[in-house]
Amino acid sequence: MIETVLIVDDEDLIRETVALALNDEGYGVMQAQDGRQALELTRQVDKLDLIVLDLMLPYLNGLDLCRLLRKEGNAVPILMLTAKGSETDRVVGLEVGADDYLTKPFGMRELIARCRAILRRQARMQAPGDNTETLHCGDILMNLQECRVLVRDLEVSLSPKEFRLLELFMRNPRRVWSREQLLERVWGPDFMGDSKTVDVHIRWLREKLEKDPSHPEYLVTVRGFGYRFG
Repeated sequence: MIETVLIVDDEDLIRETVALALNDEGYGVMQAQDGRQALELTRQVDKLDLIVLDLMLPYLNGLDLCRLLRKEGNAVPILMLTAKGSETDRVVGLEVGADDYLTKPFGMRELIARCRAILRRQARMQAPGDNTETLHCGDILMNLQECRVLVRDLEVSLSPKEFRLLELFMRNPRRVWSREQLLERVWGPDFMGDSKTVDVHIRWLREKLEKDPSHPEYLVTVRGFGYRFG
């Protein structure tokens, strides 16, 4: 079955260039030139496999559109495009539900590669007859039955405690956990060690999950409270 991509961008040249490139790769393509039009299309079309979404749009910007789709329960993967490249912009995009983030100007080969990677992850999660429970957030895909974690399509090796810690975070995105709560849930109520073991495991997880562990996008420190995921 042909996978369908919705391209949302108010710049005609960019939108049509991306559409042509995706068509050449064998994807079905739909186009919208503003956020309101894109929202209506997502409500009318039975099946969309990916949205390539510009951040700066008329009437309804990309962040608000992404937020609305997730609020409505629409889980279609989103690749967000923007001329803004700061860490804050990337984090905000991911926090409202985007799956990946690409800064303009971008190379068409990179955009195609990112689209393929997102669609591969989605296909693995929706494979017919596959009842394996998975958790997915951004670049991270967790297979609970097989105890495997993929980060940017590469498998990473986690210790049992790291795996359980990540699972807890991914099941509760954006919830803030104190060290004491994490110790009780992951290490158990009888654990008598130092609470700093949580900090150590967070550091190890960041090294395996984050593009830049010193500026994490996923495992975020909430000063004075603890940690949250995303």
